[in-house]
Amino acid sequence: MSNGIDMKDLERRMDGAINAFKNDLASIRTGRASANLLDAINVEAYGSPMPINQVATVSVPEPRMISVSVWDKSMVGAVDKAIRESNLGFNPIMDGATLRIPIPELNEERRKELVKISHQYAEQARIAARHVRRDGMDHLKKAEKDGDISQDEHRALSERVQKLTDDTIARIDKLGQEKEAEIMQV
Repeated sequence: MSNGIDMKDLERRMDGAINAFKNDLASIRTGRASANLLDAINVEAYGSPMPINQVATVSVPEPRMISVSVWDKSMVGAVDKAIRESNLGFNPIMDGATLRIPIPELNEERRKELVKISHQYAEQARIAARHVRRDGMDHLKKAEKDGDISQDEHRALSERVQKLTDDTIARIDKLGQEKEAEIMQV
């Protein structure tokens, strides 16, 4: 706690926003198969929604194929339905307790949709970083009002919080641009 504000906590929370953004980006497909593509899918299992990786094993046997081995044969239909209803554009092929999901080539229109989705994820991450900044600034104002820090300390710490925010947003923008280039690559 440096004079009314915990910079390490702010850094940790900003890193959390970046990590959440990275996870969101991993769920956007780029034409190559990845087990992460199905992470966002929840399956209605035993009366409650569960992540797909809690009812099945997701693997990538080929560059353009995802394999989902459902543990409980009675859940195969629910997993198939959940994959089809996700807006990922997948059509699973049932093979007993295994679903094979061919990854189609991305057309230009779909690539642009995926870029828009990545921009939405980036904006959510930037908003999260700004919320952390606002919390830090509120703590500084309170500390100054309570007499814990001087006006000069308030100004110096405010600049540090702003620099941390600017650096975090720059990292988010860089990750977003890299993902956009990856999506648009034919």
